Amino acid sequence: PVECAMFQCGGCWAVLGDSLHLCAQEERRMGLLVCYRVTNNVAWEDSLMIGLEGALLGCAYNVLSCQSCGSNMGFILYSAPSDLAYLRGLFCFFKASIICYLLEKQTIIQASKVNFPAVTLEE
Repeated sequence: PVECAMFQCGGCWAVLGDSLHLCAQEERRMGLLVCYRVTNNVAWEDSLMIGLEGALLGCAYNVLSCQSCGSNMGFILYSAPSDLAYLRGLFCFFKASIICYLLEKQTIIQASKVNFPAVTLEE
């Protein structure tokens, strides 16, 4: 694939995952890159959080963080309304919290500025 990238922590640059495991993108509300597999540098809380406002209102989720520096990276949805149900059980990274190393171009760029080929699980 032409657009292969590594996803890295925006704080310490630890490798979190890659575009080969990218299975969805959610741009409308939260700006997410969604992966089905991540590296050991990603940690998640055992306790569930409940969204009380915003895009995660009414959702139960585990917070994702960087194992190296502790920065908040995203979440794993445990329960969600029907419009977000397709994200349950997957690793949802906030684009604003990660950077991408583009392998072909050998450059680093903010994930929010990268457009990967369309992939979606929504249907």
